[in-house]
Amino acid sequence: MNKHLIAAALTAASLTLAGCADESTAQSAPAQQLQPIDVAQVLVKPVQSWHTYTTRLESPQEVALMPRVSGIIDSIEFKEGDVVKQGDVLFQLDDRPFAAVVASLKAQINSAEAALEQAKSEDKRAVRLLDRKAISTEQAQARTSTLRQREAQLSALQAQLTSAELDLEFTSVVSPIDGIISRANITKGNNILAGQSVLTSIVSNQSMYAYFDVDERTWNSSFNDVTAASHQTVVMQKVGQSDFAYKGYINFIDNQINSSTGTLRVRAVFNEDSNQLRAGSFARIKLAANSISDAIIIPERAIGTDLKNRFVLTVGENNVLEYKLITTGERYGALRAVTSGLNEGDVIAVNGPARVGPGMPISPQTVTIDTSGVAFTLLNDNAQLVAKH
Repeated sequence: MNKHLIAAALTAASLTLAGCADESTAQSAPAQQLQPIDVAQVLVKPVQSWHTYTTRLESPQEVALMPRVSGIIDSIEFKEGDVVKQGDVLFQLDDRPFAAVVASLKAQINSAEAALEQAKSEDKRAVRLLDRKAISTEQAQARTSTLRQREAQLSALQAQLTSAELDLEFTSVVSPIDGIISRANITKGNNILAGQSVLTSIVSNQSMYAYFDVDERTWNSSFNDVTAASHQTVVMQKVGQSDFAYKGYINFIDNQINSSTGTLRVRAVFNEDSNQLRAGSFARIKLAANSISDAIIIPERAIGTDLKNRFVLTVGENNVLEYKLITTGERYGALRAVTSGLNEGDVIAVNGPARVGPGMPISPQTVTIDTSGVAFTLLNDNAQLVAKH
């Protein structure tokens, strides 16, 4: 009897201890912690479609400088790479042979003028003598003919003098345009040939041209009403830059479509400081379509890739993330337009699927999508032009 009582007592004691242990474990188990995730409501912004083209900058004026007269270079009057003005003397040739020709022609003109004066005097005397029948008609005509010859000789010498004086003037080789000069291809003491020797090159630095070809379909659908007079705005990016920091406009549209390529040649002009743009530079041109429409805007980093699909994680009921397929449009800085898959008012995980996935409950931390400094349209002149692909 005592044995049964002892066994029952031990069993009751063990059950009591087990129950206490379970209660203690339940009290010490922490509640499940939800991951804090930055979320934001999608933006709706008026945007323009962008079209990007590549080109190389060209100077509106470029001169391969050649002499107008042959001779020997006496001095070089410029620093290589300097800015020069129209009319600046760049090369000075030895002008002594040309000065000698000018002096000789001036002396010949003086002699011809004296001969002309004598011929005029004799012609006048011949007229008087002919009136008194003191000279034959043939003699009078001969003196008149001599007068005409002297006049012609003087005119010829004066023309030669003008040409010689031009040659003397051309011994000073001057800049025909304002611009930046290159190096001297031929140095002091060398003989140069008129119209053949390239002394140096000069490119205008007041503005730069950018030619690019727009396909016929794009032009007809987006720019059909654009003319050169409308000064359609474009922006440009140089190699090594992340922003399209240079603003210009279209100032030339070709008069026909190239039937071989199906493209239209267009030219944009950029009026920038000479130290900013250089001829020959590779550049990317962005041209915005005239039509403006509203689009959903989200951060680029919020977009995930699943095989060939792009998706975002939206915040659903009970703060559970949901998988949403999307179609993306133009990029605007660090932001991207979404053409389908999202609606106004949707809330997304702004940092994408890096730490979370669909079906996961989260603790949402509301933030605002930063749009400062981003131009969604070219009409926003106060925004920095940083739209990029």
